Amino acid sequence: MRKTVVHLFHDDPDSLVTGSRVAQRVLETAGEHGVAVEVFCFGPAQRRLGAGASEAERTFDRQIDELVAAGVRVGACVNSARADGTEDALRARGLQLHVARDEILRFTLEGATVVTF
Repeated sequence: MRKTVVHLFHDDPDSLVTGSRVAQRVLETAGEHGVAVEVFCFGPAQRRLGAGASEAERTFDRQIDELVAAGVRVGACVNSARADGTEDALRARGLQLHVARDEILRFTLEGATVVTF
């Protein structure tokens, strides 16, 4: 199956909100085109998961949780989560935690289209 990966890296409000919203919008029609949607949070954006200090962070969290609830694989870097002390919290929210290096290579091996925000 073809795949689109939305890679959320930047932590500015526009990247957080727009990137997670784009994943939701792509999901709306991906199935009818035989395309899977996946989200991968890493770097600065991953550190914003659960922060909730700003309206953008709260919107980001809500949209990520909605994606997980819709069955989208939402991932993040396990090493970063451990370093930040967020591993348990992210797993509890349904995020898939793996080594970022391995996930990025998996996207290549799967021939996924990766869009970065």
